[in-house]
Amino acid sequence: MTDLEQAWRVEEACLNAWPSPRELLIHGYLLRAAGGRSKRQNSVTPMRGSGAPGPAIEAARAIYERLGRRAIFRIPAIAPQMEPLLSRADFAVVDETCTLLRALDDLPAAPEPAATVAAVPGEDWLAVRDAVNHADAAAAQVFRDTVAALSLPRAFAAAVAEGGIGAIAFGVLDGGCLVIEAVATPDPLRGRGHARRAVAALLRWGRAEGARAACLQVVAANTPARALYRALGFERELYRYHYRVGPEPG
Repeated sequence: MTDLEQAWRVEEACLNAWPSPRELLIHGYLLRAAGGRSKRQNSVTPMRGSGAPGPAIEAARAIYERLGRRAIFRIPAIAPQMEPLLSRADFAVVDETCTLLRALDDLPAAPEPAATVAAVPGEDWLAVRDAVNHADAAAAQVFRDTVAALSLPRAFAAAVAEGGIGAIAFGVLDGGCLVIEAVATPDPLRGRGHARRAVAALLRWGRAEGARAACLQVVAANTPARALYRALGFERELYRYHYRVGPEPG
């Protein structure tokens, strides 16, 4: 498998692991409009083999305007064809993000202490996720709809801390690739290793389920998170992406 083929394989796994309950194909590009705060779930992204972007950009702008939302376009380095057109328009660059990969063949076999893995998220797990993300009722429901839309094997990890949950994360298994998502730690509990334990528990779960590698995506400017993932073995960067964000509808 070439580096480009592997990058596309991971790109598609990440899309599958964070589905949008509302999406459509426009001129070979995927438009998502889930609501909530996730740009991945509310933007246009190229698919493998997407062609000239002009028609898709114009169609997407009209759709988002009709929905009363700003237009957002996701620009992965492996498919940058929208960038020249959007760079000439009123679209700001935000959230440069790294896609990281690690193999799982050297993962220690011992179970992660003080961490649990479940097939569904409990109410306490969801409460931590809502609190860390300052989610209002609408955003909280979008996340629950996202979980309900998952069609692949998944697991929800929680690091146990005194008095409750110290950190959460979930993983989705797409073929031999485990995608790590939604890593979150309440502010008062940061820096105590809780997130490391939650992610490590998912890595062990994924390997037991047949995963050969794990991937995740992290904002490039998030230095603490990148240090955490580097310590967990995510040292290989496959590609980056950023968003082009249009103005709020007037």
